[in-house]
Amino acid sequence: MNFTFYKYQGTGNDFIVLDNRNVTFPKNPALIEKLCHRRFGVGADGLILLENHEGYDFRMVYYNADGNESSMCGNGGRCTVAFAHHLGIFDEKTRFLAVDGPHEAEVIDGMVKLKMSDVDQISTCGEDAVLNTGSPHFVRYTETARNMDVFTEGRKIRNSDDFITEGINVNFVTQTGDRQLFVRTYERGVEDETYSCGTGVTAAALTFMVKTGLSSVDIETRGGRLSVSAVKTENGFTNIWLAGPAERVFKGELCIEN
Repeated sequence: MNFTFYKYQGTGNDFIVLDNRNVTFPKNPALIEKLCHRRFGVGADGLILLENHEGYDFRMVYYNADGNESSMCGNGGRCTVAFAHHLGIFDEKTRFLAVDGPHEAEVIDGMVKLKMSDVDQISTCGEDAVLNTGSPHFVRYTETARNMDVFTEGRKIRNSDDFITEGINVNFVTQTGDRQLFVRTYERGVEDETYSCGTGVTAAALTFMVKTGLSSVDIETRGGRLSVSAVKTENGFTNIWLAGPAERVFKGELCIEN
């Protein structure tokens, strides 16, 4: 069976995206892992299916590069919104469903703004922080994020006794300005550093807002720049928006045997 796919990237976080509104794509973990493999497949940090869902413009189904359906992916959500816009599903604003619940989004001059789920709690772990922005994240501030071995250090924390069972995404953050951060992320499911992580930069931004009282933060990643704005609540944040570019890279055809 032949399937048309699109490759999208959001600040270097790249995805295979398919229109599965006819529900014909085989949701096989081994197949998805092979397609995401950077030597033997298309190559991507994850695979996304756009599907119909009653009451919403569409539903986003996200799989990590290991082939398993996963928690929310911020950059993946922004790329799915860009794809839905390309398909003509909406004009400027949309409302869709993801694994962590409903999301709003809008496309303005090629930039995609995505409303993230509310964050109810930010836990401290020494000088580090743990929070869930649709996916679980560990945030550590360091002066050396640009030069550190993120794969080794991130893998160590992700597989530590505290997080080995469920896994966690690990973010290393350096403050580069009054309202600017540089962030690198080791992602579970990919089990490597990615060029950018939407839920990760959101987690980093929110912890920085706690420290500074800011309501918006600009973030640099290895793959580009993003921005996060939010409103502080008693224990967390609401009205959280992640904004940045989401671009189509190429279109291709998959031939999948039954």
